Amino acid sequence: MELRALRYFVTVADELHFGRAAERLHVAQPAVSQQIARLERELGVRLLDRSPRRVRLTAAGQRVLAAARGTLAAAGQVRIAAEQVVTTVRIGTAAGMTVRLERGIDAFRERTPEFDVVLADLPVEARLNALRQGDLDLALTRGVRSAPGLEVLPAWTERLYAVVSRHHPAADRPAIGLADLAEDTLRLPAPEHDDAVVLALRDTGSHPAGRPTGTLQETIVEVGSEPRSWTVLTADQVAEIRSTRVRAIPLEPPITITGSVVVAPGTAAAAAECAVSAFGDGTIAHGVTTGAAVS
Repeated sequence: MELRALRYFVTVADELHFGRAAERLHVAQPAVSQQIARLERELGVRLLDRSPRRVRLTAAGQRVLAAARGTLAAAGQVRIAAEQVVTTVRIGTAAGMTVRLERGIDAFRERTPEFDVVLADLPVEARLNALRQGDLDLALTRGVRSAPGLEVLPAWTERLYAVVSRHHPAADRPAIGLADLAEDTLRLPAPEHDDAVVLALRDTGSHPAGRPTGTLQETIVEVGSEPRSWTVLTADQVAEIRSTRVRAIPLEPPITITGSVVVAPGTAAAAAECAVSAFGDGTIAHGVTTGAAVS
């Protein structure tokens, strides 16, 4: 038994006229008659009394009509359930954003319980390129002020910290200036991992000539192993340090870095604003910049 036959039967029962039923169904009248005849054969009962002047339901037709309506309604619910696909958002990210990601994902799920996420940990340029190519839906970045073909929405601000070995002479200070560390070895993650900190230091007039290491974790291990080396990390990155071999000290005067949500042009304004709100610090930034990438 086909749902189509039940739908045709219910339409004829509503109209009590084969011609009007065919018009509602947008099919030829013979097709309606054929489906009703097939349904009657399958059920072994006559559903409709037909005469040149009128069409009416038989007693069996009235019983079948109620069941047919219920069956079609149930089939509609099945279709709705099948169409409720999980909303998947592909997010480009980097080391040191775990807490921010968790908070943002929770915020998304409060609004859309079916929300699902795929994370891609990529160097910043790879993140932006993946966004341009449609392989990501949004990217979280630090220090990116503009990017060709993309929209950059400032979302949060982080303070920078000097991270030193626990054996460094300044390890117990409440704050420290860049000048106090000038004689020590600056270690920074390789630019392909994160060059946002270098850009932030240059904005202060400092031109660090640190020795590139590797990943963020490798940088922390190296700093913890050498009493006179140091690195610079953001507040979010500091929050993820699990090593007991290093100390994080606020830079004084304070140096901050801006984090942004980056989306492709044409992203719905409501969706972009929702992302900024979810991953930001509670204030929605409305400024959008496009143009040359910072390098």
